[in-house]
Amino acid sequence: MLSVLQQEHRVQGLGVTDPIPLLPLAQLFAKDVADLMPPEGCDLLQVLWCPFDAHGTPQAPGVHLRWRNSAECGEVLETPPSPEVVGSDGYVPEPCTVAPEQVTEHAYQELLSENLQYRIEEWEAELEEAAEESGDEEEDEGEFVTYHHDLSVAPGWKVGGCASWAVTGPHENVCSCGAAMRLLLTIASHEWDGGTRSWVPLEDRELVATSGANIPTQVTVGRGGSLNVFVCTADASHAHAVSLQ
Repeated sequence: MLSVLQQEHRVQGLGVTDPIPLLPLAQLFAKDVADLMPPEGCDLLQVLWCPFDAHGTPQAPGVHLRWRNSAECGEVLETPPSPEVVGSDGYVPEPCTVAPEQVTEHAYQELLSENLQYRIEEWEAELEEAAEESGDEEEDEGEFVTYHHDLSVAPGWKVGGCASWAVTGPHENVCSCGAAMRLLLTIASHEWDGGTRSWVPLEDRELVATSGANIPTQVTVGRGGSLNVFVCTADASHAHAVSLQ
């Protein structure tokens, strides 16, 4: 039995140092995504990753960004290369198209001033108290409006916007050139959960209780969290940074 277990994620004849293809994760055009902000001369971002944790950060695969000029791209392969083995099923995305939609969100709550955080807490308490007095109190998670779940960082896959720091707490990312870094892309395990249902797209409201409806890509990072990818504000082609949340 031990010998069988040791063969998991292995292919006969494939050495530990042999190259394997990266998995395509996302392809985004500047004309479709307002917050993409590509380097000069580029209008296309192709995101790939290695399907093994050992080649990335702890509990997350290595992300590769390819900024390109779509006019210079060659013929698309009918059968793109794919690895013979992957480290996790959650690293294999389900093919799908996206319909970008701009939303308004606000900074992670711990990044706000102490005074503003206190005012938000008072406001949330007032909303809950008003609901209790009116008899509309519900025990289900997510019934009360909160800054964190309903107004702050939008859940799900997104380009740009505000990053969540739910695991590590806020920290600043600085490029090796000294410039600040901005959130480029969030790779999420879920588009929404029980506490963030207010962000569910209108066309998906009927599916909100359907198991798996909030995981259209079938991608899972870490223990079901999100992977934030940051790029340099001076030049997006500089080395990027990631943060697992």
